[in-house]
Amino acid sequence: MDTLRKKLDKIGARRRRELLSEQVSGARYFFLQLAPGRGVGCRPALGGRERCNSDYRIERASYGYHGLEYVAEGRGSVTLDGATHEIAAGTVFAYGLKTRCGIATDAAAPMVKYFVCLAGQGSAARLARAGVAPGGVRRLAAHAEMRDLFEELIHDAQRATPVARELASARLEVLLLKLEEQMDVQARGGDPARERFLRCKMLIDENAATLSTLEEIAGIAGLDGSSVCRLFRRHHGGSPYQYLLRRKMTLAAEQLVENGGLVKEAAARVGFADAYHFSRCFKAVHGVAPRELLRHRRGG
Repeated sequence: MDTLRKKLDKIGARRRRELLSEQVSGARYFFLQLAPGRGVGCRPALGGRERCNSDYRIERASYGYHGLEYVAEGRGSVTLDGATHEIAAGTVFAYGLKTRCGIATDAAAPMVKYFVCLAGQGSAARLARAGVAPGGVRRLAAHAEMRDLFEELIHDAQRATPVARELASARLEVLLLKLEEQMDVQARGGDPARERFLRCKMLIDENAATLSTLEEIAGIAGLDGSSVCRLFRRHHGGSPYQYLLRRKMTLAAEQLVENGGLVKEAAARVGFADAYHFSRCFKAVHGVAPRELLRHRRGG
C-alpha cells in the first residue's frame, strides 16, 4: 500500500505543487492541520525529509507557512530576501510567509534535508525564540541530534491515531527547545564533553553503513574506546554500539521501504554478511522482521 501517494493525492495536485518540490527522491512527508482555525497557536502543518535530485532548485516569492529547514547531508545554497548563503550539513534556516526564498543543491553533493512548516499564531516569534528567525541562517557546531528529532517528529506525525497532531506538536516543541538550547550553548562557548559526544554521534550518523566496531567509532572520532563509551553513557544513556546498530537498522528500513529489493541486499548495505543475523537485529530494533516490512510495502 503506497500510503505516501494516497496522502499526496488527498491534498490535490495543485496544492501539492504549491507546497512540495518534484525534484526530490526518497521523500517522506506528513500532513496534519494545513489550515488551523482562528486562535490556534503555533503547531506543525506539514513536513518531512527530502533527498534532493542533482537538479534541485526552487524559487518562491512567498509561501503558505513559516518554515524551518535543516540540512543533514550534502551542500548547496539558500537565498532569503536577496541574501545568498552557502549551506551544508548542519545548516538550519527559516522563512516566513512573505520571504523571497530560493534553494539550490550542489549537483556534486546533493542535499538531504528535513523541513517542518509551522501554522498558527506566534509561528514567526517561536522560530525567533529558537534562534532562527524567518530570513535567518545558522550553522550548528554539532547537529546529529537534529536529525533524530526530525525523524521522531515525522514518525509521530505519520501515526494514524487520534493523538497524532498532539504528539507532533509536542515533538515540534522539543525540537525547537533543543535548537534554542544549542544556539545558547554555542553563544556561551559550549560544554566540551557534550560537544565531543555530539561530534561522535554525528560521525556515527554519517558513517553508519560502514562502521562495525567500537574501535572504528573511536578511530574516526580521534578518541579511545573507553572515552567514547563514557560520553554515550553520560549524554545518551546507552552504548555507542547500540546507537550504531539502531542507525544501521534505520538505514536498512529506509532502503527496504523506498527501494524494495532483497533482504540480503539491505543487509549488505549496512555491513552485515549474514542475512539471518541482520534479520534478528532488525526485528529487535523495529519490532518487525524485514520480510514483513517488504510485504507491507507491496500491499501484502
